[in-house]
Amino acid sequence: MTRLEGTGDPITRRQLLGAAGTGTAIAAAGCLGGGSEDDTGSGDRSDEEVGEGATNRYGESLVDHPGDEPIAFVDGQHCPVCRMTPASYSGWHCQLAHENGEGAVFDTPGCLFAYYAYQPVEEPVTAGWVMGIEADDLIDATEAHYVLVTDSEATADEPMGPNPRPFADREDAVAYLEAWEAEDLTEEDVISLDDVSQEHAEIYRGSRLP
Repeated sequence: MTRLEGTGDPITRRQLLGAAGTGTAIAAAGCLGGGSEDDTGSGDRSDEEVGEGATNRYGESLVDHPGDEPIAFVDGQHCPVCRMTPASYSGWHCQLAHENGEGAVFDTPGCLFAYYAYQPVEEPVTAGWVMGIEADDLIDATEAHYVLVTDSEATADEPMGPNPRPFADREDAVAYLEAWEAEDLTEEDVISLDDVSQEHAEIYRGSRLP
């Protein structure tokens, strides 16, 4: 169970959400290898190429994305949130596409949550793909059901952990949370992409927000 910094008292996921709402959420775990915030790569847009509507640093790593199907994860791309290389994390990587043909790739769904909550461009997200936690393949990120796993000890080996768990079917998501023993979860802890808020971004990537 996650514990508040400086205390021995365990806290629940809902207490974490409340803490995030007041600006006192625990910062997300650091990177597990690969990349730094100063990295650049051929998959990122140059300053001149970043859309005129970009409003925060996440816009510095936009890529061309037609949105009709997933684009390939390649070494030149960098996650706009943590600057790691999504191609190195095949079990977790994901991507989103905006209506204007721009998009972003992420090493983890936790980073995708942060980006979605703080989108750097005005054009809406029209498509996305995320690795299903049990499907071992990309699923529709806009239709997926996400289990809000937050226990830092149980997810210590994950890149940028903890991360929400994506499922194509809600029934599978509910079955997963019922089997998850690290913390008490209910069906309220299964959300859609449309539900993702800045509070969720604070929980998952509090130290990486724009």
